[in-house]
Amino acid sequence: MGKVLGIDIGSISVNVVVLGEDGSVVEVVPYRRHLGRPLNELVKVLERDLKTSHGEIDRAGITGSGARQIAAAMGADFVNEVIAQSRATGVLFPNVRTVIEIGGEDSKLILLNCDERLGTILIEDFAMNTICAAGTGSFLDQQATRLGLSIEEFADLALQSKHPPRIAGRCSVFAKTDMIHLQQEATPERDIVAGLCYALARNFRSTIGKGKEITKPVSFQGGVAANAGMVHAFRDILGFDEKELIIPEQYASMGAIGAALVAAERGRSRWRGLESVRELLTVGGDEERAHEPLVLELSVISPPAKASLREGPGEKIGVYLGIDVGSISTNVVAMDEQKRLVARQYLMTAGRPIEAVRKGIALVGDEIGDRVQILGAGTTGSGRYLIADFVGADVVKNEITAQARASVEIDPGVDTIFEIGGQDS
Repeated sequence: MGKVLGIDIGSISVNVVVLGEDGSVVEVVPYRRHLGRPLNELVKVLERDLKTSHGEIDRAGITGSGARQIAAAMGADFVNEVIAQSRATGVLFPNVRTVIEIGGEDSKLILLNCDERLGTILIEDFAMNTICAAGTGSFLDQQATRLGLSIEEFADLALQSKHPPRIAGRCSVFAKTDMIHLQQEATPERDIVAGLCYALARNFRSTIGKGKEITKPVSFQGGVAANAGMVHAFRDILGFDEKELIIPEQYASMGAIGAALVAAERGRSRWRGLESVRELLTVGGDEERAHEPLVLELSVISPPAKASLREGPGEKIGVYLGIDVGSISTNVVAMDEQKRLVARQYLMTAGRPIEAVRKGIALVGDEIGDRVQILGAGTTGSGRYLIADFVGADVVKNEITAQARASVEIDPGVDTIFEIGGQDS
């Protein structure tokens, strides 16, 4: 028998390995994100990154959420994800009794047992998350991006925290809400990201691990195992040390390794070569389909009149500053005594409300210069109290009051307001 190809097509990545005739791992292709186009990325990996000659490959096994539809076309054995993860763990780490596997959009808890009579590792029980993405790698990626951090920077920051705050972990929306409130209170980023790691670890234990005994030693697998902050949180929440919660060297490729091992044991697949994957692309398996782009049409409400500033020397115009610090965006406006807009700026909060307000005020200052005199300032939004202290605001109002006041100023006949922001409605 020749070499065996193992492929794991997950929700966000493609992982490929090659096993030798003796079952040893002879090649691991680095973890590649497919950005929603798994077949295209798989072709690139097999064409450019795979060092093993295609002629040396005899069999193939494939697993993952995007695997079933292409297994037959490739001449590969389709292997269930739980079976693939368990088989790789049983072969490489026969002493492990629990597998925690967290990928881009799913999480698994697998309990293993050794059948001494047969001398094999068996699946005793398992549990998986629901379709909600809470507690998965995608949510961590989203929050890292929102904070302007790479996932590596995110993990390093989490390890620096000494006092991680409590963040809701059962719902991604609630977790994000908690994070935004902490940001608006100027909680250090290191504590926020650490709090998120702890929230995900607690969520895993209380939902997926509910009613199940997590027996040592434990193997932490999947792409999230690369996050040192998550590893630290799991060890702390479960009360395990480095020998009791281990991270396999090929943590991201355990599914692919398991699929190859199962394919080798079954001995029935026949790898049809790279052309079989290319053929799938030609019949529309991964072609781009898109609707016509949406078009933004003019609103029926005209914007408030904007005042014009006099050029040259003269008496300064009195203006009032209004600052709305929301979960996603920050708005800074200057309005004259006739309630006409003089200047306005809209920019992303990006998890740093003070920096966003400082930048917004600076941009407004660049626009109106020294031709105005600030008569007063008011703040609203989820970060209104923090920013009120920062700018020395005269008025601090909740969002409902501020939205209502502006609406009736524009149209006194308004009796209902729909307001939908980045995090609340």
